[in-house]
Amino acid sequence: MKAAFGVHLILLGAFLAATSSQAARKHPKPPKSVRLYIFDCGTIHSTTVDAYSLKKEEVGSTEMAIPCILVVHPKGTLMWDNGDIPDSAFQPGGGPASAGVVSQAHPLLPQLAEVGYTPADITYLAMSHYHGDHVANANAFAGSTWLVRKAERDRMFSDSPIPRSDAGNYNLLKNSKTVIIERDEYDVFGDATVIIKSEPGHTPGHQVLFLRLAKTGAVVLSGDLYHYPEERTLSRLPVAEFDKEQTAASRADLDAFLQKTGAQLWIQHDFLGNAKLKKAPDFYE
Repeated sequence: MKAAFGVHLILLGAFLAATSSQAARKHPKPPKSVRLYIFDCGTIHSTTVDAYSLKKEEVGSTEMAIPCILVVHPKGTLMWDNGDIPDSAFQPGGGPASAGVVSQAHPLLPQLAEVGYTPADITYLAMSHYHGDHVANANAFAGSTWLVRKAERDRMFSDSPIPRSDAGNYNLLKNSKTVIIERDEYDVFGDATVIIKSEPGHTPGHQVLFLRLAKTGAVVLSGDLYHYPEERTLSRLPVAEFDKEQTAASRADLDAFLQKTGAQLWIQHDFLGNAKLKKAPDFYE
């Protein structure tokens, strides 16, 4: 009888330990200050920069990085941009994946898990814009609250979004809990440390992300307001913007914002700049 009771205690202990472990995975301990994780979501192997009104000899690299971003705040989490190749395109058992001119070494969700998070842990989803290299895994976060501009959402679910082929990677967001952002600057957690700022032109509702990090300082993640740093230093505008005049106005607006806040500008697609940044599981704070 005592032996059976002991077995029950052992089983109970194992069950409680497993339950505790699952709870820990579902609810990671919040940090004391904002953290920024950068995941490697591949590279666009471009050999020309004509579309950006640049010449090959004017740029440090023609390739583009594709980062995926996780922001962890004491009050919750924000997933910002989520890649070009959906995790479903990777073969079971690992190995790289490719899609056209894009290659990626590792899927996103295992990288997310490595730092202790699952899609269920993501409070908010926001994307700089709806183009394919930013939305590949959006459906994985359909259970999060989606923060989006009305003009962008309308375009995404119109009869002819561009490119239409990417709509299947974000179609589940149509039924997500959604906050339509109406302000120029949207304070995600209410303490001015994580702000989504409107900078349209590349798409109708394009936006950038401002972070105030305790040790790193203030940073702005560019979305596609810029693709190459030389666009900024040489004052070049891409050819195929949704609205080129609006893009120019947004760039001027962001310059004023950077001056006001003292923030660094991190151009998300800057291949050489991105290579110098710490990647997850390391983080900025």
